[in-house]
Amino acid sequence: MPLSNNVIGCINFIAVLLSIPVIGAGIWLSMGAVNSCVKLLQWPIIILGILILLVGLSGFIGGFWRITWLLVVYLIAMLVLIVLLGVLIGFIYMVTLKGSGHPEPSRAYLEYSLQDFSGYLWQRVQSSSKWDRIRTCLSTTNICPELNQRFTMAMDFFNAHLSPIQSGCCKPPTKCGFNFVNPTYWITPVDMSADTDCLQWSNDQNTLCYSCDSCKAGLLANLKIDWLKADIFLLVAFIGLIIVYIFGCCAFRNAKTEDTFRQYKQGYTDI
Repeated sequence: MPLSNNVIGCINFIAVLLSIPVIGAGIWLSMGAVNSCVKLLQWPIIILGILILLVGLSGFIGGFWRITWLLVVYLIAMLVLIVLLGVLIGFIYMVTLKGSGHPEPSRAYLEYSLQDFSGYLWQRVQSSSKWDRIRTCLSTTNICPELNQRFTMAMDFFNAHLSPIQSGCCKPPTKCGFNFVNPTYWITPVDMSADTDCLQWSNDQNTLCYSCDSCKAGLLANLKIDWLKADIFLLVAFIGLIIVYIFGCCAFRNAKTEDTFRQYKQGYTDI
């Protein structure tokens, strides 16, 4: 078997391996409590990773068994998938550029505002029907109840670095002026005119601030953090696939050159 075909097969097998971080990033997103309630990005990433895996396998088979048409299909399909992966990476980066927490006096955790996030993310939680489903899902998780197990004193809670979803959904906004009893139970102040979220708060453990804009903002902040982490894995796979694709194209061209030379030499010998 010609060396060039072995090289093509080995290179394409690396493409198969590079599908693992893509699929893994999608699975990791689907396992998180917040992402599992939203379900925006997991399946597109997983499907793209599976397609890269299948196309890489086709290139691996075509390289080792000298199936030229399969290698051509591989080169075309992999180029399309690399472009799609690059677009996805750029999209994730663009929609997560905006949105960050705001510090409050005497608080270690941050507060979040819905208007700080990109329009795409903002629209994902604005629909009442969509948010009702997300809110119901969040209320069944252990995101808020675990705070009652960790903190009993007010100062310990105020000095804690809460996750965005905990800051936004499990307590009333700091500007409302509620008085701490425990992390998910607060005494209502006399004046609640500071913000509409103040009226949304409830000590009912199934309600809390799940209807608040601060909860929506906290969820988007959590999504931003997780999506940027996943984007790093996708970027590594993207760079690796580009390198593998370039080497694959060169090896395929060399194989075609060898075949042409071999056919010419065979024809010359026959003469």
